[in-house]
Amino acid sequence: MLPGIERLIELALDEDAGLGDLTSRAIFPPGHRSKAVVTAGEKLVVCGLEAAERVFARVDPAIRVRRVAHDGDQVKAGAVVLRVQGPTIGILTAERTALNFLQRLSGIATQARRYADRVAGLGVRIVDTRKTTPGWRALEKQAVRCGGCFNHRSSLGEHILIKDNHIAAAGSIARAVKKARSAAPHTAKIEVEAKTPSEVRAALRAGAEVILLDNMTPNQIRSAVAQIDGAAAVEVSGGVRFETLRDYAIPGVDVISVGALTHSASAADLSLTILK
Repeated sequence: MLPGIERLIELALDEDAGLGDLTSRAIFPPGHRSKAVVTAGEKLVVCGLEAAERVFARVDPAIRVRRVAHDGDQVKAGAVVLRVQGPTIGILTAERTALNFLQRLSGIATQARRYADRVAGLGVRIVDTRKTTPGWRALEKQAVRCGGCFNHRSSLGEHILIKDNHIAAAGSIARAVKKARSAAPHTAKIEVEAKTPSEVRAALRAGAEVILLDNMTPNQIRSAVAQIDGAAAVEVSGGVRFETLRDYAIPGVDVISVGALTHSASAADLSLTILK
């Protein structure tokens, strides 16, 4: 189970059903039972099944959920991904919250699959960023992996990435790298953001193991890759859209980071239907 998922579920249910489901309790007696299915309304990559299952269990342990699909599966419109049975009130109380998790995470996974397929065979990894929904990072990064892309750092504590504001506050790339290296674990790699050819040169002189080429055009990236010449791994970020993704998958570029994998993914079309 991913860290924090139970806390998120608790918050979501308190928000949506903290006062109970007035409508369902008014219509159905406690012993009323139903069967239901969760189906895809479009072609999508499934993600978030565990979260949805935990929502139903949290609302009523008597609800039984059977996974028909698995996280990471690509399914067609009309495909059943979950079967649910148990107390009707519990199923309907949990419905919206369970679908919110499934729709959000499947939307990210589906978006990631499109990006991964776009650069298939080009030797570059598409990775996410920290532009995630607050509190949802572990879930959203799992969704990125379900779609076939990869994760960048999950928190500020995972590796050293010296960005423009670090450089401005430190006074120079050289000074920022020197200070970071003196305090970092001996196994840590130093990544430096560079926006210009002169900053690329400064990062190389300072001994950066990874250089992030930020908001450069494809032609500028080609020049920077030639300048780096294998002395550091190369990440590209900023201004990359799905339509232009292949333009940035230049030989010598190792990683392209795309915030849109998480912050701009649309919710996938999934719905729950009670079976008569």
